[in-house]
Amino acid sequence: MAHTAMWTGSEKYICDMELAHSFHMSRVLGMPLLIEGEPGTGKTELPLQYAKNQGLDLFVYPVGSKSTVEQFVAKFDHVKYLRDSQIEILNAQREEKGLDKKLSTGGRSTENLNDYVLMGPAAKAFSKPHSVLLIDEIDKAPREFPNDLLYALSHRKFVMPESGKVIEISEKEMPAIVITSNREQELPTAFKGRCIYHYISFPQADIMREIVLKHFPTIDNQVLEKSINIFYQLRQLGLERAPSTRELLNWLKYMTHFKPKETMAKIEGLDGIGALIKTQGDIYRVQNKLRKF
Repeated sequence: MAHTAMWTGSEKYICDMELAHSFHMSRVLGMPLLIEGEPGTGKTELPLQYAKNQGLDLFVYPVGSKSTVEQFVAKFDHVKYLRDSQIEILNAQREEKGLDKKLSTGGRSTENLNDYVLMGPAAKAFSKPHSVLLIDEIDKAPREFPNDLLYALSHRKFVMPESGKVIEISEKEMPAIVITSNREQELPTAFKGRCIYHYISFPQADIMREIVLKHFPTIDNQVLEKSINIFYQLRQLGLERAPSTRELLNWLKYMTHFKPKETMAKIEGLDGIGALIKTQGDIYRVQNKLRKF
């Protein structure tokens, strides 16, 4: 790849050295980086912030329970092809009748099947050297989805449907591919074998302070310390869904609308708890045991 320099983060993203080394290795080797870890640890933000910081083209595929490789790579528009075929027949008939005005196919020709191939994020990224491709939450996909990617990951190429056109890219020009997983299901061993693997542990309080300061550089120090203290106490309660970094940032964003003294009172009173706690049972537990910290 052209962008093989070590990347250690940006103004909005802290990338610890272990993650930076894994990301660097994946780019040097032209292999995807598979990142696992609990929600809110910055898995998705890594490729987003990297692309923004480096000024690179970004392609994103959010995986769902019905995701298919066809959606991810490319699909053939049979409806448009059929419609254009009918238009070409009509135009031939109009020409026989001496009519000059023709119906338009938008510049497409049924003789060129590539005109009807709708490229997905993967095909677009492989057509754009040194871009960034995010496959987000692959653990939500059907079991066959990661298995169907094995050939492409090994050979660095995709074959377009119907037209047979091959989109291929060299190891040096490979996009930086980041695949995230919350481990809702175990990924196939063969698939993981094609990736560089990294597990992001939840950040300790000192790292969390740095993260918060990147987003709120002028935050009052007392507000910062109090909010982080409460945040980690909440995480130690064994809740059904412990609050994540994203939720802490959302809570603090809400708190920035108030003056520091007022903010302290709101934080201590757990005002806006719905930004942190996301189940009724957890809210009930917190309100009954930790009304004041």
